[in-house]
Amino acid sequence: MTKQYDIIIIGAGPGGLTAALYAARANLSVLILDRGIYGGQMNNTGAIDNYPGFMEIQGPELSEKMYQSAMKFGPEFKYGDVTSVDFSNKIKLVKTSDAEYEAKAVIIATGAEHKHLGVPGEEEYSGRGVSYCAVCDAAFFKDEDVVVVGGGDSAIEEGLYLANIAKSVTVIHRRDSLRAQPVLQKRAFANKKMNFIWNAQTEEISGDDQKVTTVKYLDKKTGEHKEVSASGIFIYVGVEPQTNLFKDLAITDEHGWIITNEKMQTAIDGVFALGDVRAKDLRQIANAVGDGSIAGQEAYNYLQSLND
Repeated sequence: MTKQYDIIIIGAGPGGLTAALYAARANLSVLILDRGIYGGQMNNTGAIDNYPGFMEIQGPELSEKMYQSAMKFGPEFKYGDVTSVDFSNKIKLVKTSDAEYEAKAVIIATGAEHKHLGVPGEEEYSGRGVSYCAVCDAAFFKDEDVVVVGGGDSAIEEGLYLANIAKSVTVIHRRDSLRAQPVLQKRAFANKKMNFIWNAQTEEISGDDQKVTTVKYLDKKTGEHKEVSASGIFIYVGVEPQTNLFKDLAITDEHGWIITNEKMQTAIDGVFALGDVRAKDLRQIANAVGDGSIAGQEAYNYLQSLND
């Protein structure tokens, strides 16, 4: 028999857990589904020093604290890889690989994933010099040499951010010109801390027992294998929203990001989205939590309206 809830939340990152907290605290029946451990990308993060209330906290520890805070109010958490959804009726259907569930409202909190280079050392040094977020981690590289891989808006914006903190920023780009907006390029080229290596393919990230020390690359023009010393490497070769399940529902933009209003409402009544899966600029734990509080409250308001 298919079990019905007031709200199903797909994704148990910081936004999803916050939405669960707000919804369950309003005495709603809530199911949280996630294919992995609660906390999302926080579990792959070392020290976090930009989340209010903590001078510094480890990602897995913050995940556990958020989970316990939400579970205090009685939502259910189940492991489940969602395989399909049907939002065409008032009662929404969510199927996983081994069960199916119904709810009056659904909150999508599936997040986004950074594209990886797929080179040796990338996974080994994740959290020990390899980063995908300068806003998150730049402070750990104060007055040190760092590398940025990429040539689009995100790479150059984050490179400029890093230049305010690091000793130097070397941009490694596979082409001979940047793809970033002209205004960003102008700022980057004018910044004395920023250097550029063109026509280069990153090949390996190496280091010692503690952290990254070297980034190796192929000079595609000469065929030479070269390297640059660095304490950190920030990778910006793209971010992908986890929205394959929802691309046919007319709620995403041309890049797959889910479009919402300020109330986290999508174009489908009773379906909300929050956090990194949304079409927006800043993707941080703090604003995922903010989105989650709004989504949880607005889902409650939606359910109340069904009784009017």
